[in-house]
Amino acid sequence: MDTSVPAHQKGTDTVSSSFDGNTDGSTPASDVPDHVKQTAIDLIAAYADHNQQELDAAIPRAADDADAVVSELKVVAAFLSRRVQQTGVVWKPADSREAVARMVAEMLPPELEFAVSTAWEAHSVGEEEAAERFTRGDPMVYVHMLAAFGAAIGLAVYKRAELVATLRQVTGLAE
Repeated sequence: MDTSVPAHQKGTDTVSSSFDGNTDGSTPASDVPDHVKQTAIDLIAAYADHNQQELDAAIPRAADDADAVVSELKVVAAFLSRRVQQTGVVWKPADSREAVARMVAEMLPPELEFAVSTAWEAHSVGEEEAAERFTRGDPMVYVHMLAAFGAAIGLAVYKRAELVATLRQVTGLAE
């Protein structure tokens, strides 16, 4: 019995499951509202720019649709993780922890910064139960974790303008 993966399915992962069958990530799922996609990109851009005003402007929109924004940020993070692998950039869990901590430093109040950094540290090594404890059930901790991670890993392979343009294209917001 041949258990090999057909050529047309190789390379598919959580990113492709969020898209309508196209594994190159260019055709977005139709059920994600554009404002959720835009909020996710705005959060990542704010972290990439270290721009407190951009972050402050995006947070209320993210809070209004926190679960949907978390979901979209997971899709973007999976895409960017795969992109890093494709480019050959070495990105280890320790790099991830350090980058997220650096991204949220001075951008968040100390107690939220601590929650995001420690939750991401647990998440990055697969300790999901510990990560959940650190979030205290607040979906905005996940929003900040994933947005900071998206900015950090995105900047590992793209310049800032390229990162935002690529995310707009991947999410289907590019015109």
